[in-house]
Amino acid sequence: MQFVKDRFNYLFNSTKGLILVAIAMIGIVTAIWGMLSGPMAEMGVREVVIKTLGMDIVQAEREGRIIILYHSLAMAIVAIETYMVTGLLKMKSFFKTAINAIITVGYILTMIFGMGFAYFGHNWAFHGIYIFGLSLIFFAGVLLVIALWPWNPEYYITDKDYAHTKSGFDLERAAFFATAVTTVLSALFGAVPGSFFGNGFEAFLAENIIRLPEKSTMEYSVIGHLHIMLALIGIMITLIIGRWLNFKGILHKVSMPLMILGTIVLNLGVWGVVTPLEPIAHMVIYVGATPSMFAALLLLIWDWDKLIKDGTSNIQKPNLGHKLSALVRDPLKFGPTWQMLFMNFTTSGIGIFMAIRLEQIFRVWPAREERIELTGHWHVLSAIIATIILLYYGDMNGFKGKLRQWYGWSIIILSDIAFGAVTVFEMKRLFITEAEQQPLVNGLMYAIDFGLGMLLVILAILLVYRLTDLFKNKGRWVEELEHELVQEVNK
Repeated sequence: MQFVKDRFNYLFNSTKGLILVAIAMIGIVTAIWGMLSGPMAEMGVREVVIKTLGMDIVQAEREGRIIILYHSLAMAIVAIETYMVTGLLKMKSFFKTAINAIITVGYILTMIFGMGFAYFGHNWAFHGIYIFGLSLIFFAGVLLVIALWPWNPEYYITDKDYAHTKSGFDLERAAFFATAVTTVLSALFGAVPGSFFGNGFEAFLAENIIRLPEKSTMEYSVIGHLHIMLALIGIMITLIIGRWLNFKGILHKVSMPLMILGTIVLNLGVWGVVTPLEPIAHMVIYVGATPSMFAALLLLIWDWDKLIKDGTSNIQKPNLGHKLSALVRDPLKFGPTWQMLFMNFTTSGIGIFMAIRLEQIFRVWPAREERIELTGHWHVLSAIIATIILLYYGDMNGFKGKLRQWYGWSIIILSDIAFGAVTVFEMKRLFITEAEQQPLVNGLMYAIDFGLGMLLVILAILLVYRLTDLFKNKGRWVEELEHELVQEVNK
């Protein structure tokens, strides 16, 4: 019994253990349900998986299944980010314990019973537990907002290297607080239309109704909820990475007010979509996105400058080669900010270009092509955030030497191959006709399948490595648990 108790204590009572469980849950769902994708269907794998697992698949219910699948995965990602926040920021131990416990129960119930309801027969008791799990996650979010309250003098700072007011008000904590508050409010933005299911409101995918000339307020609300929640998950991981890297100095002082401003304005713009302000809402969204993206750029500049300076500190006059070598020496410290930059070429930049040239270019395309672009846009954004989490988790595991290099560069290179191929696939109609596209499309599909497939292999190796370690009496998990206890005492 002690064997099980010790492992259970690590998995559910430490930041690294909680993150490991969530990553494992995401990995299992991604691996199994990835077998139902289009390429797998073409190879006959999809039907084998459905029959083997006894799934109940009705084509007319596809939208509802996908919505539950997305929410199941997204809630696990939100839980991981929450664990990181409670681990990185100072807060009362009661709040940390309560938040972690509630959100853990919440996302596990959401994932297990949501997927059970969607794919294995519609047991409505499962759907009720799925909703209950989402409610627990919302409650954990409210507790996180309370725990992060930045006006508590206990959390004021005086260190001149970090952004704060003359009174000591911590602007970085305020940025975390603003992101948490807007995330909770934006969850309601999707929950309200969700509460009308079965009362004249039907499940739909945003990309399927994008060209409808008239949309209901509820439909606008769902579309806005999708966009803002992804944006807020991206903003939160940016703040987490900055905190992990110890972002500070003049760029930190400029970045934090911009992040707060951008987060608030961006949310106001999205919420405005369902109000009479709808005609100008998108302009407000662009205004809000700009400061947030610029704040992330300042983090990137600071991080790369620090990596170069640290890596060339023993060289009197470093040349360009020395600087580049220093920059990429540690993939786990370089990777997160590189992925943020790469994101601009594959999602953010593409999305802004699409919005600006929507009527002139994209609405002239067949609806299927615009749908491909939209679907790829938020899938790649979600996946890039996942790779940033994996890179940070590799550092949390204390990977060193060749393991650190192989792990970090494999994630960066394989994901960038896949996401770059997706981007070319999305925008292919800009430079190739439909009649000539097939050789290009075939090559892009191979690149996407290879990149994502190998990423799943790396994730599987990581999980097997951690599972093997858990069976050791004096494994890495013991050191991690002891180290976290020491950190809690020193806070």
